[in-house]
Amino acid sequence: MTFGAQQEQQQTLNSRPPGRGRARRLVPLGVAVWAVLEIWLLVLVAGAAGGLTVFALLAGGVIAGAYVIKRAGRRAWQRLSGSFQQGAAPQPPQGGEGGGNGLTMLGGLLLMVPGLISDVAGLLCLFPPTRALIRRTAERKLTGYAAQAAPGTLGDAFQQAQRARMRQPDGKVVQGEVVREDRPPAPRPDDPQLPR
Repeated sequence: MTFGAQQEQQQTLNSRPPGRGRARRLVPLGVAVWAVLEIWLLVLVAGAAGGLTVFALLAGGVIAGAYVIKRAGRRAWQRLSGSFQQGAAPQPPQGGEGGGNGLTMLGGLLLMVPGLISDVAGLLCLFPPTRALIRRTAERKLTGYAAQAAPGTLGDAFQQAQRARMRQPDGKVVQGEVVREDRPPAPRPDDPQLPR
């Protein structure tokens, strides 16, 4: 590798996409603010209703979150095993809820996190009207991000997944051959290594 190529590679490694440094500063700050708000709200509720009430709320959130996650996981497993038995690709759930159990599981996880703000956020992920609103908003934001993303990034992968999901099979035949390991390959007549 030449010296110029090494310098270019070093500059590529040192350069960051714009906004990435800001996110690295703001995410820990946001988590700290969220933790302080959770503790402050728990202290307020404990002062008004008592420590036993706060403990019951936290324990109830953990139990409810575990139940929601278990139920959503069981539903996803049943859908997957049913699609394997039918020999088809897994289909999204029926009844207008496209997108699977991701938000339901996120809601259960937020219920399990100690705190009242996370419990409210978890409940918003569980109720169908707010879950649909969150799903539409997230999909719109991710689609907008994917349109601006550079090739090879997560946004590019999301955009490719969206295109693949929208296309229907067109019935084209892909040329190839089946290779079986239980028997040797049959000689092809156009093989140049065959004796003539």
